[in-house]
Amino acid sequence: MANTVKRVKEKIKVGYLPLYIKLYDDSNPHYRDPMVNYMNMLIKMLETQGIEVVQADDVCRIKPEFEKAVKKFNKEKVTAVITQHLAYSPALESLASLLKLDCPIIVFDTTQDYELLKVANYEGRISANHGIHGVQDMCNLLLRNNKPYYLCCGHALHSEVVSEVVGMCRAAKVAENYKNMIVGSVGGSFTNMGDFLVSDEEYKSSIGCTVKYMTPEVVKKYVKKVTKKEVEDEIAYDKAKFNVKVKNEDAYKAATLSGLAVRKWMEDEKIGSATVNFLTLDICGLPKMPFVECCKIMQRYKGYAGEGDVLTAGLVGSLMNVYPNTQFTEMFCPDWEKDVILLSHMGESNPNLAAWKPLVTDCPFNYNSCGDTVAMYNCYREGKAVIVNLAPTAPHGKVKKGENYNLIVTEVDIIPEGLENGAYGKATQGWMKPCKPLKEFLKEYSYAGGTHHSAMVYDVDIEEIKAFGKMMGFNVVEIK
Repeated sequence: MANTVKRVKEKIKVGYLPLYIKLYDDSNPHYRDPMVNYMNMLIKMLETQGIEVVQADDVCRIKPEFEKAVKKFNKEKVTAVITQHLAYSPALESLASLLKLDCPIIVFDTTQDYELLKVANYEGRISANHGIHGVQDMCNLLLRNNKPYYLCCGHALHSEVVSEVVGMCRAAKVAENYKNMIVGSVGGSFTNMGDFLVSDEEYKSSIGCTVKYMTPEVVKKYVKKVTKKEVEDEIAYDKAKFNVKVKNEDAYKAATLSGLAVRKWMEDEKIGSATVNFLTLDICGLPKMPFVECCKIMQRYKGYAGEGDVLTAGLVGSLMNVYPNTQFTEMFCPDWEKDVILLSHMGESNPNLAAWKPLVTDCPFNYNSCGDTVAMYNCYREGKAVIVNLAPTAPHGKVKKGENYNLIVTEVDIIPEGLENGAYGKATQGWMKPCKPLKEFLKEYSYAGGTHHSAMVYDVDIEEIKAFGKMMGFNVVEIK
């Protein structure tokens, strides 16, 4: 299977706020023309990288113009606002309006020309390149008023600054996703599994997520909606897409029926992430544990976490929408000799990221009265990834705000070890090489309160993930 997957095509809508000073317009109304041309070039560069730009109606200089622009951005519900100082702009003209923004501020600190010193004796370029002290004025006032901002500095054609701006827009989109996520819970939380446990009220107040439950009544409704033909078509899809070796056809059909019922429920309720508690699944009334559908949830760029973990499910879904090379995972066993960790889970992973064609086969299952089922197994593909873990840091019942969480991030390597269907038989797994010796890594991870469920994101700049954490108000802990 290919090592890369297509990026989710939803564009990120951002506002673009150019700052200027009325004094210059009063002395020469055409003075700004080359600066505006440069700004338009930057906007086109952003648009080529999947950013939908909502521009202020004009270059902003005085308080009413900033007020009008911010009202427009809030009405358009932009994910972030990019500021660019075309020249100096007195910060008290813009401050009151900027404090009313409903989204993060990304400061694009750039100027028109790349070189100045070598031409200083015969070319006057100061007037077109002095916006940086306007940035300093504005950022100081944002800091003094506790308004977060995210800086991207450099020349557009001689650095990676445009990509950095896009990266901050992606981070803002993940934060927006998380604050508005609907998470579906099948079977409720795992009894006495406490590390990632937050109440629905805590989750809503501290992050913004809403939890919906697949109750027995809901199960009955959606099981009835699944037709025999839909089950047959889904199994045909599996046989075309995966390596299917199933002996118990009745269990396969029942598990597929369960999975399609969950899928229809998620679609109808606009659920962006889901979690399934295998222990209490029979109480809900689903015929079988839908392991294969749990994988397909991630295949469709939705979030998932096991064992009733709504916290990590929402995190995975928020990341997945922007970074499709994401999946749910769990650290299982250490190899002290090789300084690696076995990543594994029962039968839940993103098949888009499998090293080989995933295997769909019989799964002996005695954890509840539903009995044996069918599951999907694979090995994680080789590559560089970032482990993202969200760890509550307040006692149960007292998680009230973003700072009550540690967002633990660390760069790792997924190494090419293990057999096609797992080093220890039927299991979904891979081997993770941490950024430092294992004993040091595990110590830092648990001192930060890391939970045993995480998101893993391939091919991502860790700075974007850290920015997402800061935008959420989390305490970001990088292990490096």
